[in-house]
Amino acid sequence: MKKLENKTVFITGGLSSIGRACAIAAAKEGANIVIAEIKSFNKDKLMEGIKKENPKAIFIECDVTKYNQVQAAIEKTVNLFGTLDIVFNNVGIIDNTDKASEMTEKKWSEVINIDLNRVLNCMKHELVQMTKQKSGVIVNISSIMDKDNFVSSPYYVAAKRSVSRFIQTEALEYATQGIRINGICPGFIRAPLLTDIFIDGLAKAKELIDLYPIKRLATAAEIAEGFIFLAGNESYFISGTTLEIDDSYLEE
Repeated sequence: MKKLENKTVFITGGLSSIGRACAIAAAKEGANIVIAEIKSFNKDKLMEGIKKENPKAIFIECDVTKYNQVQAAIEKTVNLFGTLDIVFNNVGIIDNTDKASEMTEKKWSEVINIDLNRVLNCMKHELVQMTKQKSGVIVNISSIMDKDNFVSSPYYVAAKRSVSRFIQTEALEYATQGIRINGICPGFIRAPLLTDIFIDGLAKAKELIDLYPIKRLATAAEIAEGFIFLAGNESYFISGTTLEIDDSYLEE
């Protein structure tokens, strides 16, 4: 029996590096996959790898910062598959590492809207459905920056710390409803989002790699292993926590 056999997994940002790796991993474990994301020019190509593992995987065009679009995507998912068993709220951006004194209202609003408000939008509708079912698992993407004193990234850190505290309060709120809520705090991984923001040439890449005892960055597939654990029955008694996947980075 596969770990997620016949479960319906709803993933926002499911065509990004971590999101797509989690979708492929969940499909391999027998889950029906729903990718909710803004349509991109290479959508069909990116969906191929997911559909290879489960041909029933579908794409729903959805801007998760829009309240009504999230509601419609959840309703369509339930209409198609009957239940909403597992969700991975994965959409996010990284700010351009301004200091607070250099902060602009536009940038603050952009980061908070995507990294924090999208969690509120998604969880609102996910919890409505899961409460009806008296069951469900929610996993939110966070970051090791939630737990580390990382300089020059005030918007991002503020959003991620808020997400982690929201996970804790809502996990307690919905524990009696058969709903588990957790988060994943990845370290730096090999992904376009990280490369675009933090890595400026090989010297900077080596600087990041040297932060890790294993002397390499994580892969998206390794983060996906953590998602599968939190999504499955092996973590049945775990709720209200954030799983650090960082090769002891936070212990350095």
